[in-house]
Amino acid sequence: MATRLAQGLHLHFDPCSGVAGDMTVAALVDAGVPEKIVRDAIHAVGLKELKVGFERRKRGAFVGLGFNVDFPGKGEKRDHDPPFGGFGTYTTPATPARFARALDDHDDHGHAHDHGHAHDHAHDHAHGHGHEHRDYAEIRRLLRRADLDAKAKKLAEDIFERIAVAEAALHGMTVDKVAFHEVGAWDSIADIVGAAAALAWLAPAAITSSPPVLGSGTIRTAHGLMPVPAPATTALLRGIPVLAEGTGELTTPTGAAILATVVQSFGPPPPMRLCTQGFGAGTREHADRPNVLRVILGETLGQALPASESEVVLVAANIDDMNPQLADPLLTALFEAGALDAWLLPIQMKKGRPAIEVSALCPLGALASVEEAFFANSTTIGLRRQVMQRTVLERALAKVATSFGEVRVKVASRAGEILGATPEFEDCRKLALRAKVPVRRVVAEASAAALALLGKRRKKA
Repeated sequence: MATRLAQGLHLHFDPCSGVAGDMTVAALVDAGVPEKIVRDAIHAVGLKELKVGFERRKRGAFVGLGFNVDFPGKGEKRDHDPPFGGFGTYTTPATPARFARALDDHDDHGHAHDHGHAHDHAHDHAHGHGHEHRDYAEIRRLLRRADLDAKAKKLAEDIFERIAVAEAALHGMTVDKVAFHEVGAWDSIADIVGAAAALAWLAPAAITSSPPVLGSGTIRTAHGLMPVPAPATTALLRGIPVLAEGTGELTTPTGAAILATVVQSFGPPPPMRLCTQGFGAGTREHADRPNVLRVILGETLGQALPASESEVVLVAANIDDMNPQLADPLLTALFEAGALDAWLLPIQMKKGRPAIEVSALCPLGALASVEEAFFANSTTIGLRRQVMQRTVLERALAKVATSFGEVRVKVASRAGEILGATPEFEDCRKLALRAKVPVRRVVAEASAAALALLGKRRKKA
């Protein structure tokens, strides 16, 4: 697929092994963003010592793209990429100050820890931390002076601001005083500017994400032992669905900040025709999962419908003494009360009495109103109910053209893969009545148009 065809599509993040800044940049490039877009954007910031590059890496069963960042002093921090805390050791920290910096700046993906810490410079220096810092105010000035695409610049500023605000709140200080440790700042600038430039170039129609996997355990930093997720990561992901799986720190603050800034909704991808995918590989291997971030690009079909309830209640009653003419009003009342579905079944009760079983499926929130509708509109004196789990395909509404007019089509998909498309019968019936033709003719033509919609290929721009 030509890279330019990746633009304007729906973008979905799949952080099943977590998300970090470097993995985000690599995944977007692997999906079709030209490397030059990222390199030029980082060069435009004006830090001549900052060098970036890409390489192929195999993680588990997958081959993905890795994003490397080189900067002054990087060799002092480590000469290999072990995890930190209880999972590995460093070979080069010759002094306590250097050791503290190495711990503070390292994340679980083997990349320099990509978020800022709110430190007062005098406090750090008094404790022997003889390394430099870049505070948020300086990084903001760098970005504003940079010859960047306007959208990329605004997005990079927004991501950095989100991190700085979270850190300032955690450490009880003003935003401008939040300081990114010098080593961490290089990585943060490269990752955030690179990701912002890649996203600006892609110009996605919309962005969604599956819930990010956080990891577990603890990490050791210059602040001491910290739980996973890190406090900054937790603050950045407030209100966002997450998964506490895996070992170590899988979602870093920069990864969390990128998702929190750009993702419009969290959950499964919408119904769409998949066009391409990209894998961003971290520097470490994980025992339980491949250390890759996947992104998916595709063409959505129609307007996504609200996610269906995964937990529902089945409410039912056996009725043998009700006028059959009341059955239809009963079903109507159940639907109006919030039932997702309702139906009747003929049954035979004791002593051979004919009866009907009336059932309604409803969300937990509609249970009370559905039960009230049962008692008000039928002769039953008791109900049974059962809580049930269900798996429902993602749905969207698209439109297709027929010789009789437009017909809405319900598109069903799972994990972004389209499994079917069905014309809305009521639309077909209205068009058939207007054209005075059998409704099956309209249904047949709409069904054929729906199949053509599924098989349509994206044309080159």
